[in-house]
Amino acid sequence: MDATTLKVTGMTCNHCVMAVTKALKSVPGVESADVSLAKAQAVVKGSADTQSLIAAVKEEGYEAALAS
Repeated sequence: MDATTLKVTGMTCNHCVMAVTKALKSVPGVESADVSLAKAQAVVKGSADTQSLIAAVKEEGYEAALAS
């Protein structure tokens, strides 16, 4: 199973974390999504492509990019 780490900005509280988690889990091919407010990142496991993951986060009103 592939893992993708995204840098997520704009999250300020646990509600934000839950919204981003729900958005990521709605993307086809996502097996799990672990979103961390403290690290400002999301680790997503599954076969979903990166652009779909980023688009799902942006649709919720947050910014995301592939972590370097």
